[in-house]
Amino acid sequence: QLQLVESGGELVQPGGSLRLSCKASGFTGDLVKGAWFRQAPGKEREGLASIRRRDGTTEYADSVKGRFAIRRDNALNMVYLQMNSLKPEDTGVYYCAADPGPFLSLQPDDYKYYGQGTQVTVSS
Repeated sequence: QLQLVESGGELVQPGGSLRLSCKASGFTGDLVKGAWFRQAPGKEREGLASIRRRDGTTEYADSVKGRFAIRRDNALNMVYLQMNSLKPEDTGVYYCAADPGPFLSLQPDDYKYYGQGTQVTVSS
């Protein structure tokens, strides 16, 4: 059984930065890709960034391109999301996800495993 646990969410001012972390534990051997999703109140879950475990190839949503960066540390089974120039519309619950499928994706249905989420609030 695989578990994903996110951390790092908090209240931050507009223009600020935050780094989210995701720790995978359990059987991680077949995982191929990781990703971060966001869900704002009343909205559907939105894919932000994904990364291939083997070579670090990434994919970003247009809404965060140039502001957010995803990276992984395979030795620690960690995935991170560095978020810069945060805006109020970045507020939401951020979820880490992982999947054994071979292709990068920002679609929620393409991920088998999700963490419990961490709240990020961008407000002055």
